[in-house]
Amino acid sequence: MKRKSLTLLLAATLTSSILFSSCIGSFNLSNKLLSWNKGIDSKFVNELVFIALWIVPVYEIAMLADILVINSIEFWTGDNPVADAGTVKTIDGKDGIYTVETREDGYTIQKEGDEKVVDLNFDKAAKTWSVEADGESHKLLTFTDGDEVVMYLPDGQEMNVSLNEAGVLAFKQVTTNFSFYAAR
Repeated sequence: MKRKSLTLLLAATLTSSILFSSCIGSFNLSNKLLSWNKGIDSKFVNELVFIALWIVPVYEIAMLADILVINSIEFWTGDNPVADAGTVKTIDGKDGIYTVETREDGYTIQKEGDEKVVDLNFDKAAKTWSVEADGESHKLLTFTDGDEVVMYLPDGQEMNVSLNEAGVLAFKQVTTNFSFYAAR
């Protein structure tokens, strides 16, 4: 009888984690597995590994773990346990080579050969992204509960920007004026 109750409780918990979370999620575990497979050089070996991972049910287990556990954790806590914190990537930009380190609360960016470090920080409680460089911190944007963000302009003013094409275009026009005056 205890075994039947435990089975029912487990089934109810798993079902409610799917039904009540309403979370599509980022599917980081499944995506990392697929990215690893895509990284194999030979397209024939890549296909064989892909088929083998479906037959052995590695993909199925990763997808099930994403659906039942990881995406639910991400929805309720805002953190994905499979996030890329600690990953360091090198990006070849038009101005030079940059190193970008992913942290749990943002990114650290440094240009090769330059001692200056720029941190992009996300404050979960305030839902705010900010930039920190040379010991100074400036807010970039804050997410609101609606479908807009508050952008912080260089002159200290705030601008509500709708998360649609018109809102982004309006913000781009405002920031273009700041760039124009800065260039003079």
